[in-house]
Amino acid sequence: MEEFKTVATFYDPVSAQITAGMLMENGIPAGVFGNNSSYISLNFVNQIEVKVNAEDYDAALALIKQSEEQELSEGQEQD
Repeated sequence: MEEFKTVATFYDPVSAQITAGMLMENGIPAGVFGNNSSYISLNFVNQIEVKVNAEDYDAALALIKQSEEQELSEGQEQD
């Protein structure tokens, strides 16, 4: 059985899907887990996890970090 590892956790399903899509575009199979509720109750928010195969974990983390750094630098350029 394949082992999965969580590379990112979100409370926003759109952000989780964007991250999983970015990983898949870069050749890393990724799945979104925990997005089975379309509402938020008063005191509970579902965590949504992006998971990858264990052997892709390090590469996935590196891509996510690179993507975040790129977004930060683009945001600073616009200021």
